[in-house]
Amino acid sequence: MNPHVVAIFGGAVSGAEASHQLSQRGIRSVVFEQNALPYGKIEDGLPKWHAKLRDKEEANIDAKLSDPHVTFVPLAKLGQNIEFQDVAKNWGFSAVFLATGAWRDRPLGIQGIDDYVGSGLYYQNPFMHWYNHFHEPGYQGGQKVLADGALVIGGGLASIDICKALMMETVQAALAGRGIHTNMFELERGIGKVLEAHGLTLTDLGLRGCTLVYRRRVRDMPLFPGDTDTPEKLAKAEAVREKVLLNAQAKFGFNVLPCHVPVDKIVEDGRLAGLVLRETSVENGKATEIPGSDKPILAPLVISSIGSVSEQLPGVPMKGYVFEVVDGQCCRLKGFENVFAVGNAVTGRGNIKESVEHGKSITGAIAEGYLTNPDGAVSDQFREKEDTVSANVAALSERIAKMKPPTDEQRQLIFEKVKSLQDAVGYGGDYKAWADAKRPVRLEQLLGLEAHG
Repeated sequence: MNPHVVAIFGGAVSGAEASHQLSQRGIRSVVFEQNALPYGKIEDGLPKWHAKLRDKEEANIDAKLSDPHVTFVPLAKLGQNIEFQDVAKNWGFSAVFLATGAWRDRPLGIQGIDDYVGSGLYYQNPFMHWYNHFHEPGYQGGQKVLADGALVIGGGLASIDICKALMMETVQAALAGRGIHTNMFELERGIGKVLEAHGLTLTDLGLRGCTLVYRRRVRDMPLFPGDTDTPEKLAKAEAVREKVLLNAQAKFGFNVLPCHVPVDKIVEDGRLAGLVLRETSVENGKATEIPGSDKPILAPLVISSIGSVSEQLPGVPMKGYVFEVVDGQCCRLKGFENVFAVGNAVTGRGNIKESVEHGKSITGAIAEGYLTNPDGAVSDQFREKEDTVSANVAALSERIAKMKPPTDEQRQLIFEKVKSLQDAVGYGGDYKAWADAKRPVRLEQLLGLEAHG
């Protein structure tokens, strides 16, 4: 039996793949997961209209975490019921992997605006968590209040998803007010098609739609991160970006305001009531604010979707918004000989469509596939992430082999502590039984539909 034992924090795509690669080498791992389920943004960030893809990817994680070499510890959050420094230095693990992802929203950057979170302002990550779960009976996460005419600050594919969700919810509510009942899955195929079937338009429903505000031009949006190192490749990338956005607008009816950046807040009666936007000009990819171009834009709701960064974890050194790692040493965490960061924890990217390999761009084929087969595009990117983690763990396993494994006594103490954490949350050790019991009720189940994609 391989004597090494590795701790992995985070059980989603990167963490599960890391555990799988270790299992293939006969190395035991303990996967500490902050939530009851390990699925990360597959469960809480991938919009719930991707039901078939969600189920497929979660089954993939389940298979990896069910391996006998893997011990799962749910509801173990760093800084609450488990201390990182203690685990890294005192438990006796051969190595520790941080695969905690990027769950903290990048600040909007307007002084005092966060005072209005929940009062006219939402951030992307909690908004998408709510959107994916609010239909569940007995949902305890608190409800979001949506409104027509919202401003969405962003510009990537995640921002388009926010706009889609807003449009579908407001249209569904407006149709219900006319006695017309539809659902998210029907609307996701195209709001225009649904309205046309009833002889209606957004104007007929009294809706103006939400507006996506982006600091650069549409052609600059990060919707196609392929190579742009030649004029021909750049022209192709810009054409694809515009096509992606126009396709989404045509299907879902939201508006786009490019070359504007928020610079101040508008507050009325203790609520955020809009933003002051400033025009920008774009030259050589850089957006420059234009003095004297400020304009107040009233809006009943603002959603910030400008990116996700790593959470600040107690005891984990940070450099800006990402974990501080030592370059050239397999992403070794600064100040630790046996702690390594993998996945979004290193790059600071929270978008599950992003590769975790540094410097590697997503292929143009994947980006273009978003136009016709979004499930396939996202699935391809999961595979790309797994391939990258696989390569990283292969390199790390060579380092682990040279490290001192835990003694028999240390190994026994590790699993005694693990068992204590499992017992504290009622986890009996049967991963599949736990996952099946904790999996939330799906919208398609409530609607009596098969899983949609």
